[in-house]
Amino acid sequence: MFQPSSASFFSADDRSQIACERAISEMRYGRPVVIEGQDITYAVLALDTATPETFHRFAALANGEHTLFVTHARSAVLDIDAPSGLFFSIDGFAYEETTELAYGRGAERLPEWLLASRQGEMFERLARAALLLPAFVCLAIKSADGRFDGCARLAADTFDHTPAAEADFAIVARTRVPLKGIEAAEFVVFRGGVAQRDQVAIVVGTPDLSRPVPVRIHSSCLTGDLFGSLKCDCGDQLREGLLLLEQRGGGMLLYLDQEGRGTGIAAKMRAYGYQHQGLDTVDADAVLGFEEDGRRYDAAVAMLVALGVGSVELLTNNPRKLKALEAAGFTVHRRTPVMGVVTAENRNYLATKARRSGHLLDVDTMRQAAE
Repeated sequence: MFQPSSASFFSADDRSQIACERAISEMRYGRPVVIEGQDITYAVLALDTATPETFHRFAALANGEHTLFVTHARSAVLDIDAPSGLFFSIDGFAYEETTELAYGRGAERLPEWLLASRQGEMFERLARAALLLPAFVCLAIKSADGRFDGCARLAADTFDHTPAAEADFAIVARTRVPLKGIEAAEFVVFRGGVAQRDQVAIVVGTPDLSRPVPVRIHSSCLTGDLFGSLKCDCGDQLREGLLLLEQRGGGMLLYLDQEGRGTGIAAKMRAYGYQHQGLDTVDADAVLGFEEDGRRYDAAVAMLVALGVGSVELLTNNPRKLKALEAAGFTVHRRTPVMGVVTAENRNYLATKARRSGHLLDVDTMRQAAE
């Protein structure tokens, strides 16, 4: 006879992780989420996925007490120094005026504001995990406020657990996939992280794990890698990186799902729109509320560990990748540049990466595209 057990299928850590994932999913659906802090509880609505109707429903429930959270990067665009971001009072603001205040170029009215504290950092991390613009409509509430019954709830301190979760990846499939010009290639698929995304390692040849392994960490770029966009050099770097691994007799390319320097494809397209208006790539992201580079390399570290790599030759122009691996305990024996082709369309982009993001490249000496 079946005897019910007092044990739970989920551990306490499991339940915390599930709460994070449910909150992220609800934000992407455009529904409010309740975030319970030690000092204050907020009902929040991601402005990126809110419709005019859900925005006004939230505002009506708030009775004029709702605020708009924007990040440090966005507040700087508005000429306000707010290291942790800030809250604008938006009583009486319509949906269109609020979105203009949150991520538009022409915000004409700046309402009263208050500096954010610890919640600001948490809101930014939530937005990054959900791949949404970091702008939230917020309402401070009592924990048992019935206006938000049925909404997903997240304890603010449990979200501190997510860095470890972001590094929790497991191999789910691996098989040989011959590539153009590289017959000996194996695709290794990892699954994990907060949103259980799939990440791919391409193992070229048979790397000697007893020696520094040539490694290229490449963040996904749908426009450049797949469609040959002329606005960046990502597709060139992807193919050049694979060829360099082949020439070295073996290595690994880690293809990470973090489009748009970690902002997501939708935000990337918004940023492109601002670039067409004359902003460079860094300033365009700042208008949207993003810091200069939101990419993380926890997944790359987990993948290399699982593949048995201890020391690397890193194929990159980006010193942040080198620092991330060194901070994780890897020995980086050498850095090798990976160069694309300079075109009229990407010259300013490449120059901005060198001038403002510290990438180690000299645009003037790079190969020019044929006229």
